[in-house]
Formats: sequence, C-alpha cells, structure tokens
Amino acid sequence: MKKNIIKIMIAGAILFSATSCGDDFLSVNSSTQPEVGGPVTMKTLNQHLASAYQILLLDNYANGNYNSYILMGDLRSDDLYKGGGEANDQGALYFLSQFKNTPTDVPQGWWSIYYTGLTRCNELIEACSNVIGVTPETVATTLAEAHTLRALYMHQLWKMWGNVPYYEVSVLPKPYLAKQLKADEVYTEIMEDLDFALEGEKLRKVADESTFGRVTKPMAQMLRARTVMYQKDQTRYNQVLADMVEIIDNPAYGLMDDLEEVFLASGEFCKESLFETNQKADGKTWSESWIGFGTNLPAFVSPNGLSDPNDIFLAGWGFAPVRTEAYNIYSADDKRRDATINDFRTGKYTKRFQDTGLFIRKYAARKGYNDVKAGDADLNFDNNLRLFRLPEAYLNAAELLVGGATAPGAGTAQEYLDFVRRRAFGDKFDQNKVTATLDNIKKERRLEFMGEGLRYWDLVRWGDAPTVLTENIPAFSSERTWTAEKSKYLPIPQSEIDRTKNTDFELQQNPY
Repeated sequence: MKKNIIKIMIAGAILFSATSCGDDFLSVNSSTQPEVGGPVTMKTLNQHLASAYQILLLDNYANGNYNSYILMGDLRSDDLYKGGGEANDQGALYFLSQFKNTPTDVPQGWWSIYYTGLTRCNELIEACSNVIGVTPETVATTLAEAHTLRALYMHQLWKMWGNVPYYEVSVLPKPYLAKQLKADEVYTEIMEDLDFALEGEKLRKVADESTFGRVTKPMAQMLRARTVMYQKDQTRYNQVLADMVEIIDNPAYGLMDDLEEVFLASGEFCKESLFETNQKADGKTWSESWIGFGTNLPAFVSPNGLSDPNDIFLAGWGFAPVRTEAYNIYSADDKRRDATINDFRTGKYTKRFQDTGLFIRKYAARKGYNDVKAGDADLNFDNNLRLFRLPEAYLNAAELLVGGATAPGAGTAQEYLDFVRRRAFGDKFDQNKVTATLDNIKKERRLEFMGEGLRYWDLVRWGDAPTVLTENIPAFSSERTWTAEKSKYLPIPQSEIDRTKNTDFELQQNPY
C-alpha cells in the first residue's frame, strides 16, 4: 500500500535531498531547489510538499546516525536495553540509555534532519503565498499540512533538547543563525502552528488511498495532545480532551481485531492508524543517508545470526533487546505480549551485549519486507512507522478525565480504558478488568505501546523518571541516575555550540 506521498516523492524529493547532507542546520538551502519567492505552480508546490514530508523517511538513518524515532523514546526507558555488539557499538546510544551523553558524543541525527525539516516547511509556507493556478482550498490544506509538519519536527527537537533555535524563514540573513528560545517559548511556537492548522476545517478528517501518509485533522489533534500533555499545560486539557472525543467518535476509525495485524504489511493505513510514515524498500544506501525510502529499524532490533525455524523472521544486528522485567509485566491472558515481543530465549541466534533473548516483534525483520530494487537491504525495510494509533486517543482521554478534564460528549475513563483492554484480553476480559485509576492507565499505556517509542516521554511527563529510571544492574551493564536538571534534555552538539561562538546568537549549553 505504498501510495500517494511515495508517488509525489519519486517525482520530486530526490531533487531536494541530493545536496542537503552537507548543509548546516541554519543554512539548508540549495540552488537545485525550486526558487523561493518566484511564481509557484501546482507542480512546484508538490515538490515543496514532498520535500517537507521526506523528513519522515529519514529519521531511522538520520544523517548517517541510527536515531530512529522509535529508539529515541525506548532506549532510555525501562523497556529496552541498548544491546548490539558491546557498549561502544553505537556508543552514543549506550550513553543515551545511561543518561551520560556529552556534547561530543550526543546522537546528532535528529538535530540535522529536523532542522532541515524546519527549513523545508518554511519554504513550503512561503511557496503557498506565491501560487498561480492553485485553488484556495488546496492552498489552505497545504498550509495546514506545512504548519503541522513544522510543529512535529519542532516537537521532536523540543523534547530532546528543550532550549533550541527557532526561525520561520527559508533563508536566514547573515550570519545564518537564529535565536535560541527557552523550552517554554518553543512550546508556544509549536502550539501556534497546531492551532493554526486545526482552526476551521482545512485538514481532511480521514485519509483515503489518494492521501495515505498525509497529515489529517486527527493526526494534528494527536500531536497537540502529546505536546500539551508533555508540557503539563492544564489550561489546555479540556481542549485536547475534546480533540480525543472527536477522534473516538469518528466512525472511520476503530480497533483491528488483533494487535499483530496492525504492524504487518497488510495492516498499513488500517482503521486504527491515525498517522504513519510511508516507507518503501528502495533507494537508501550506506553512503547516502539523505535519499531513499526504506527503514533500517527492523534490522537494528532483530537478533543477530537468527535461524528462524518458522521461516518468518530474518536476522538483524541484535540491538534493543527487551528487558525481562518488561516482558513479565504482561499477564498470561494478555494477547499483546506475543504480538509485541518475540521470545527467542530457546532459539538459535548469536547472543550479544545485554542479551535477554527477547526482541521487539512489532518492527521485527520479516522475510519479504526488504526486497529492494536499489540500495542496501538492511537499510530498506518497508515497515511503515506507526506514529499515532487510535488506542492512544482512548488512553489520553481516560488519563485526562481522571485528572479532572471535561468535554462535551465525553464518556468515562472506565469506558475508554475498557475499550482498549477488551481487544487485549478477548473472552478473558471480565477476569482481567481493572479500575480506571491513574496508575492503571499508566500501566496500560506501557502494555499497549511497548516498542513504539512512547515510554520514556511518558515517564518524564508523569514525574516518574527519577524513581523508575535510576538503577544499578551490573549483570546488564546499566548503572544510571535520572535527574530533571541533567537528564531531561540532551547536551547540544558541540559542533553547533562552536558554530555560534562569538556571535549574537551564541547557543547556551544544557546542563549535563
């Protein structure tokens, strides 16, 4: 089901990507890109649109870094270890998992690609002001998509680094630098973009085959909820609860019968998917991380040297093994356990660093998922990354209701929690029913979204990180202490600090 946005990108994105990897984050512009400021036809507008969306296909091998959206939220949690060959195999990721990054070994992929994404969204917004022969309705929708994508990219930078530069032009004046904002100021900018996108009915309420992979109103609403809830902005809780109710009440969406189905190729853009990237097994190479459409996440998280007797799964690199304690939080009746985690403890594979024998199944390397036409096979699996699923809307609503939020037409927290658990337990739901307390809703999020990159951010926003993420486990080489002062934000890459020294835009380093 590789539709729509892939078609656009094949026509236009390579034009944008070929020269991007050498540009620094505040001067991402190229003479090969459509000129900003001149007349913009529908074809040129689509090229700008493809360029802005292309960023969604790059995070898994971000600027030559293994900085997958999924991994960045899970390697620091209590669900996964770093794994791989040894501690120094992708050492920056090991330090990430231990909250010990320094400015010279911090994962930099997100910084590169999301600032490139910011620039491309700015170019798209400027292009919308110069269109010819394009209907007002198309311009309005495109602008809403551009603002949502800009909010998404800044959301990632904001959560990772907090105090970051921000700008709303395609080309910055000399010295090509932008003012660093405080984290609260970045939050304000993100919310302005999302409020603009969600004002009126500019965005489609549901995608069809011609718009799969494109921003929809529910996707923007989900992003607004994640942003507000991470900021703990109680003044917005009623608003985002109303957003969740609108999504839940939309008859176009519903849960699949089995969680396993959602993450198969046949489950792409299924009825519970609110937004996912549109990967394709084609084009990405070891030397060119800014081109192609595939993801290397399945190879990254699958066991090394695997021999699968069922001939379903492929061998990978042995990173991100699931912690035994995470596996054990599932009850025997919970069908999500076997849909989420592959248990290879008695299987044939090569044991590596921090091995538990347990690996994420949702994005496991499967046969037939990396039949590449061009590029390197391990980098080009076609697994779409599911960024927003319907159960999150239900559990957001339950959490907000327990916290005292209100919205017209809202159900009860118990109803929303039960809805998610009924699929998980099937005919054993009654024996496994739990009360909709905040603690039970927190646990349910962990059970439902394990391996999807949400757990760490949840622990931080709940204030649970200092307790849950402080540990000493010598057998698995994990000794770490989480503090809000030094662990919430990563240190800004030293190369970016150096670039701004002795200017009016000198970046202030985060504590580490």
